[in-house]
Amino acid sequence: MSSTYYEQAMGVKADLVNFMQDIIRIPSLSSDEGAVVDRIREEMLKIGYDEITVDPMGNILGRIGSGPRIIAFDGHCDIVDVGDPDLWERDPYSAEIEDGILYGRGASDMKGGVASSVYAGALLKKRGVPDNVTFYATATIQEEDCDGLCWQYIINEGGLRPELVVITEPTSLRIYRGHRGRMEMEVHTSGISCHGSAPERGDNAVYKMAGIIADIEKLNERLAPRDPLGKGTVTISEIRSTSPSLCAVADGCTIHLDRRLTIGETEDTSVAEIEALPSVKAANATVTVLEYEVPSYTGLRYPTRKYYPTWETKEDEPPVIAAMAAFRKTFNKAPEIGYWTFSTNGVATAGMHHIPTIGFGPGHERFAHAPNEQTEIEHLVSATAFYSALVDEFARE
Repeated sequence: MSSTYYEQAMGVKADLVNFMQDIIRIPSLSSDEGAVVDRIREEMLKIGYDEITVDPMGNILGRIGSGPRIIAFDGHCDIVDVGDPDLWERDPYSAEIEDGILYGRGASDMKGGVASSVYAGALLKKRGVPDNVTFYATATIQEEDCDGLCWQYIINEGGLRPELVVITEPTSLRIYRGHRGRMEMEVHTSGISCHGSAPERGDNAVYKMAGIIADIEKLNERLAPRDPLGKGTVTISEIRSTSPSLCAVADGCTIHLDRRLTIGETEDTSVAEIEALPSVKAANATVTVLEYEVPSYTGLRYPTRKYYPTWETKEDEPPVIAAMAAFRKTFNKAPEIGYWTFSTNGVATAGMHHIPTIGFGPGHERFAHAPNEQTEIEHLVSATAFYSALVDEFARE
């Protein structure tokens, strides 16, 4: 690799890696991102961003340039918890580097994308942003808890509506152009409690749920794959019951459903599928789409339904064409194109607000939420170079 973009990225490698290590060393679970946002702001100030804003929700937005065409590179700065520490070979917050690989919680999902996009701004400050472009690097919050909530707030309340959003979640340095949506539902059955010594006197809500559980398993098996995103899925992730005591028949039972949505599947169609199950009808069960209303680290609450739409950007659309051209100019080869398995903030930018959106990020999806999470230093440099090149291609469209 010898492109000017890559050479420029190599010139900031040391600062980029140091910054990445610093933000890995700051634990930042959803709704507790304040310290890492402060560190990101400090780096943006050092680089010389034209404007740095922390909005009332707590998202940080760094701006360079003032042209009419806005491109935003988004990375969330919250992480999931460590899980079982015995499964880690290193301290999850040590940010150790060995053989060119940086380890730590958030290394792949997704502080690498944050670090690389912030340093793409450093390259743009050095050589200048195209006159017709405004560049944003955003480090957003609460994505792990509620993907897309941050961008609902940024668009609806902040009034920022980019012409193109680049999601910097891990793509193994491939260009991604969509993913399945998802939603969270609960199914509830009601019964009548009685003393456990004479269960025939009551109506056990758990028994009513048994047939529903079996029907949902069968529903998942018959959901058909649809090009290009494949098959939607439904799985039960939690079951709980209520009763006056452990010596009583259950008077309530609830299951939590994780529904992944492929092309053509929506909130309405997915709820209707569950409501149509014979066991749901027989039990007179209720189906509810859940709400999210957890305060951010600033204390702000921004309620939303837990429905996150499927989205796809076509391969022949301008954002993908520009990304492919930028990739070739940066790496002197053709890119690979793909889709995420998991969900991203694209559910809001593309799925809800129909803003053209693509993905490109350092690291690999398979390390997300896993012990010994990691990303290659080379990926950080390459992503920084690509983001810088994409701004130029975007300006030429």
